[in-house]
Order: sequence, then C-alpha cells, then structure tokens
Amino acid sequence: MQTIVEAAPVSNTAVWAGRVMSGLIILFMLFDSGIKLIPLDIVIQTCAELELPTSVGFARGLGILGLICTILYAVPQTSVFGAILLTGYMGGAIATQVRVGNPLFSHLLFGVYLGLILWGGLYLRDPRLRAILPFSR
Repeated sequence: MQTIVEAAPVSNTAVWAGRVMSGLIILFMLFDSGIKLIPLDIVIQTCAELELPTSVGFARGLGILGLICTILYAVPQTSVFGAILLTGYMGGAIATQVRVGNPLFSHLLFGVYLGLILWGGLYLRDPRLRAILPFSR
C-alpha cells in the first residue's frame, strides 16, 4: 500500500516554491488584518468607499476574522481548512468590489489572484492535497 507522499511526489524545489507562495499570502494577510485591528484611517476611508460600515468595531471584526483564517492556513494540520476559509474571505472581497463597480483587473480580480497563489502554494507544499487532487499521473 502506498502512502500519500509516495502517491504524490514533488521536487524539493516545488515544495520550497509552495512555501514561498504561502509565506507571501500569510505576510499579506497579517498586514491586512493588522491594519484593520488598529484600525488605520485608510481602512475606515476604504470601508466608506465600498459602502461598508465605517465603525471601528466592524474593521476590527474583519481583522480578527482575517487573522483567524490566516493562522489556520499557516498551521500545517489545519492549512486546508484555513485555505477554504480564506477563499470565502476573498470571495466576500470580490463580491464587494463587484457591488460597487470597481475595475476588473486591478480591484475585482485581486482576490482571485490571491486565491490562486494561496491554493497553488498549498498544493505544492502539502502532499495530502496533491494526493486527492492529482493533476497528472
């Protein structure tokens, strides 16, 4: 019987590429969550532009939610669950951008770009994910 690692091998370079991709997402989300926890004035201004509540509590709630999802993504045992939650978080950001009619490539698809990096990084670094989603045999 094959183990997951034997069933879905990947080069050491690919694993490191996945770690770098995941690290970039983690750093971005820590920054994003951090500025919402403070919250910086730009967060409140952006909430107003996006027609979201402009209260400090709302901004901090988003910051806490983003931080929890990011921590779950960063921990290997919960990384797939964290990726699923972060995908939902990004989906909410995309829906907000659609609702206010922001530009496609710079605003609306930014969450898609982050999601692709997030899942790509996880796919390269996690043999369990490669085993259940084999792209080649």
